[in-house]
Amino acid sequence: MNSNTKRRPAGSSRAKKPAPAGPKTPHGKKIRTIAILTGGGDCPGLNAVIRAVVRSAWILHGWEVIGVLDGYDGLIDSRTRKLTPRDVRGLQVKGGTILGTSNRGNPLKYPVTRGGKTIHRDVSGKIIENAAKLGIDVLIAVGGDGTMKIAQALYEKGLPVVGVPKTIDNDLGATDVTFGFNSAVSTATDAVDKLHTTAESHHRVLVLEVMGRDSGWIAIEAGIAGGADAILIPEIPFDLGVVCRHITDRKKGGSRFSIVVVAEGAFPAGGGKIYEKEPSETAPGRLGGVGQWVASRIAQCTGIETRTTVLGHLQRGGTPTTFDRLLATRFGVEAVGAIARGEFGRMVCLRGRKIVTDEISDAVKRLNLVDPAGQFVRTAEALGISFGRDQK
Repeated sequence: MNSNTKRRPAGSSRAKKPAPAGPKTPHGKKIRTIAILTGGGDCPGLNAVIRAVVRSAWILHGWEVIGVLDGYDGLIDSRTRKLTPRDVRGLQVKGGTILGTSNRGNPLKYPVTRGGKTIHRDVSGKIIENAAKLGIDVLIAVGGDGTMKIAQALYEKGLPVVGVPKTIDNDLGATDVTFGFNSAVSTATDAVDKLHTTAESHHRVLVLEVMGRDSGWIAIEAGIAGGADAILIPEIPFDLGVVCRHITDRKKGGSRFSIVVVAEGAFPAGGGKIYEKEPSETAPGRLGGVGQWVASRIAQCTGIETRTTVLGHLQRGGTPTTFDRLLATRFGVEAVGAIARGEFGRMVCLRGRKIVTDEISDAVKRLNLVDPAGQFVRTAEALGISFGRDQK
């Protein structure tokens, strides 16, 4: 033996080092199968998230992906489908969700008929049980405030969960922007643009009602971008007299038409929100009618012919904008990354230009609302847009 040759330590060999154990659940189980569901109202970008989750899970980790049908309802009665990269080809350009969704079935207060009466029970235990039977190691829940609250409850009961924020209202905390919002604003802005030409032609006041239960983000961004003359949002209770004076002053100044954008959750100072269906103990109620309410009173106090357009579910439909496709795709990939890092009970978020994660519990503590004294409102008022309040 050459004296310069070093003897290998006892027990050593040329054998390869053992492969890393790979990502595991909090229970120490190796991750093999993940599931994804889309809950709450639909919006552009949901399919882009599904595509990103499926492709990155298969390419990076070799995980199987199960799609849960119709939100949490699909986990209550075990309705699922397997998803492969072939199933999600070209999905990023399509609106809606191939998995279906539901904003009615809350498993924490699930309607059950007993003896001809409807009672509400917590059936989240059944979701945990069915997830185990289906071999689901981790659940990705895509949705807004309600979906995230349920996801947090399931996580606290032992189901590993990662959240992806979605809502056209942009009212979910912890993230700067939710996907679906940009597409909704683009639709609303296009509507304001089109209303301008007919309002000017007929010398009318046109009121556009957009979505926004508690937040006025769609109304304020579309209103500023489209050049509205008044914007009414839930964060600033409005005085209709101030709005009418603003419209009358415009007419005196030679502007014989006006555009008013109103969020569905806006309400007059000292009054309440207007509902198409009143809220109950188990349902938040269905907002509707504030646009017509505002229009009829503007016509009475100004004498100007006034019409209403309710944009409704047009804001939820159609092809996602480039911004929403990219954001949804980045969210989906990062959700898979969060699983690989063992970051359960967290939601992916946009902070500045980076995608990070935050506790789901923090994300649902408070809504992301328009600041009545913030830069967006100040910008609009500097342009002469009225919020139905006297400017200081």
